[in-house]
Amino acid sequence: MGFHEVRFPANLSFGSVGGPERRTEIVTLANGYEERNAPWAHARRRYDAGVGMRSLDDIETLIAFFEARRGQLFGFRWKDWSDFRSAVPSKAITPTDQVIGTGDGVRTAFPVIKAYASGGESYLRPIRKLVSGTVVAAIEGEDRREGVDFEVDTAGGQILFDVPPDIGVAVSAGFEFDVPVRFDTDRIQTSVASFQAGDALSVPVVEVRL
Repeated sequence: MGFHEVRFPANLSFGSVGGPERRTEIVTLANGYEERNAPWAHARRRYDAGVGMRSLDDIETLIAFFEARRGQLFGFRWKDWSDFRSAVPSKAITPTDQVIGTGDGVRTAFPVIKAYASGGESYLRPIRKLVSGTVVAAIEGEDRREGVDFEVDTAGGQILFDVPPDIGVAVSAGFEFDVPVRFDTDRIQTSVASFQAGDALSVPVVEVRL
């Protein structure tokens, strides 16, 4: 599957609307009870890129980006302004934000995850697209240095340690991340008159599995 390691202009995605989508199959039984099943292990996010357009220059930028991706053909990075950090918005990113694994003395590659917890339940979301220059890591709470102790696979969402963490130690990380997406249409319809009248474009964007 084709993917371009380029981010949709962040100033345009800032005004977008969207978020996670789950798929739940519900069957109502004859006695009124329900059976519910979730065929998706992970949520899929959807956004509308058109809402963030504020000028004709923005529309020109959007069309150029759309053409360079060949419509739906190639995926790209998207900054979800409501959820793009390992820490809550009010706090700074730290190396202990998210526990991403436990050392076994052999493994050096640790896929990055983000935990969502509420009411005693939690969900672990795989993070596939890390933002370069934002990743910090720690082993058993002790900071490690990028370029010295570890490298970052920003395209694959992994932290690669030079030396395997010891058995039983906690490996943690802090980071910013993007969402891998593609356009969910092969057509963009624009009207200068409608835009100047305040009408918003509709440019759907959907998360892709990697």
